[in-house]
Amino acid sequence: MPRVEANGVELYYELHGPEEGDVLVLSNGVLMSTASWAFQTPELSKHYRLLLYDCRGMWQSAHPPGPYSMALHADDLAALLDALEIERAHIGGISYGAEISLVFALRHPERTRSLVLSSAVSHIDPLLAGWMTSWIAATRAHDAEMLFNVTYPLNFSEGWIAENGDALDAARSRYESLDFDAFLELLLAFSELDVTDDLDAIEAPTLVMVGEEDLLKPRKYAEIIADRIPGAALTVVPHAGHAVMWEQADVFNTLVLGFLARQERGRR
Repeated sequence: MPRVEANGVELYYELHGPEEGDVLVLSNGVLMSTASWAFQTPELSKHYRLLLYDCRGMWQSAHPPGPYSMALHADDLAALLDALEIERAHIGGISYGAEISLVFALRHPERTRSLVLSSAVSHIDPLLAGWMTSWIAATRAHDAEMLFNVTYPLNFSEGWIAENGDALDAARSRYESLDFDAFLELLLAFSELDVTDDLDAIEAPTLVMVGEEDLLKPRKYAEIIADRIPGAALTVVPHAGHAVMWEQADVFNTLVLGFLARQERGRR
């Protein structure tokens, strides 16, 4: 399994698709792994050199002691691109990964061809801070069952939950293998995110997506991001909660491919 030293940490990564293609990076949500992009990898890699990776503290990458920060994650990604000899890329992700992408675009604008942001925030209002308090409490207690119970109702729409009991059972079992100390560092890093006032400095073409039924990071956050980034496009995805790329995979893939195709046409 490919790993590389980047910014002082060993990162697990995967490359899919044509070697000569433009690179599209997808960064994971906080409870995701590279395997979570199963509905995206076959389609997106037909057209792009797709780079998936676990950031520090996640699954197959190293879990060094904290503190972590979103800026540190962004610099880790830049170092990963250096190690793979990738000068510039389309930078995208969902939730935690989209927020890493936002910070990457601010810290490394010359390396950002475009931004694809799903289910993201640029700061944390009191209700979201309250949700995070319950996640952090369950994590500090190393209580996998409690963490599952406080996270899954916010990560999926009601309809998806009703129809996907088997998938939820499989997710529940994966919580037992979490490194709770590393996961806590990820949550604490997210809790410090506050870049809304900096967003107007982003010049990269940007697509912002949000699930119509996202309870965790609802539409108001996506509207703020799309409002503040000059020229950003906002799409609200019907019949989807926070995990847009699972609940509406075909829509997600079509939106991403259409957006990137427009960037290519503009370049030509």
